[in-house]
Amino acid sequence: MKTRKLGALEVSTIGLGCMGMSDFYGQADEAETIKTIHYALDHGINFLDTADMYGPFTNEKLVGKAIKDRRDQVVLATKFGNVRSEDGKFLGINGKPEYIKQAVEASLQRLGVDYIDLYYQHRVDNDTPIEETVTAMAALVKEGKVRYLGLSEAAPATIRRAAKIHPITALQTEYSLWSRDPEEETFATLRELNTGFVAYSPLGRGFLTGRFKSPEDIPENDFRRFHPRFQGDNFYANLKLVDIVKAIALEKGVKPGQIALAWVLHQGQDIVPIPGTTRVDHLMENIAAVDINLSSDELKRLATAAPIGATAGQRYGDMSSVNR
Repeated sequence: MKTRKLGALEVSTIGLGCMGMSDFYGQADEAETIKTIHYALDHGINFLDTADMYGPFTNEKLVGKAIKDRRDQVVLATKFGNVRSEDGKFLGINGKPEYIKQAVEASLQRLGVDYIDLYYQHRVDNDTPIEETVTAMAALVKEGKVRYLGLSEAAPATIRRAAKIHPITALQTEYSLWSRDPEEETFATLRELNTGFVAYSPLGRGFLTGRFKSPEDIPENDFRRFHPRFQGDNFYANLKLVDIVKAIALEKGVKPGQIALAWVLHQGQDIVPIPGTTRVDHLMENIAAVDINLSSDELKRLATAAPIGATAGQRYGDMSSVNR
């Protein structure tokens, strides 16, 4: 596995998003998910992504269990700020210094580690100045509990303010062929600040794999059933975006998801996608995508078929907590 730099932090070219192992996409088999994490580590993927809210709280425990005897192989990223109760209810966003101290201690305990490599603020708290939040996060670096700092779904102006307090190693935001908004202003800001970009949902929450032919294909207990882009007319309008992905995949003898992932990888050496999966066979496909070369013509065809703003429907039903 090749590597890329997120600021000063070197990680595998792709990471493994672990959220779906515990939440949002239905029930997953724990033994299979741990097997998937071990396969990733054995094949050079060292960048694992989790968050305290996934589960809630159970995903960090799962990841901690999987890496218990392999801590030295892992660049471990987790997040705080999206507050949920034990029963899963969303309680709001919190970036207050006193909350951060509690959150990091709880994450360290659940993960069973002494330090976190990359600690993100999961969402920006509009009621707490970003300077106060990042100052508290920076204190964790001085204490040795965290190595690097990140933000998730933060707007360029917010990133600039944060970077004046402490270097921001990475911004994590949704990015794929059907979510290209970061290209408009965010990428330029990050490159000016030497901040890397971590792309979550690089396969369009699985839509770009061609797996779903109708909304009825989505399992009953899968949150995508309630996702604007997977509903009604939006779903069928977005199927058109997958056609060119499928066509190029057919020409190259690979899977559509591999083309979608390769496209993200071609957008810059400072971009690290973290596709999530609970299965080894899907992970193998993602790993193989790292070596897929897309020609300038193929890149142009993809970009033309999926320009910024072409996707039908919002990324979330409520967009109030993103890009702030």
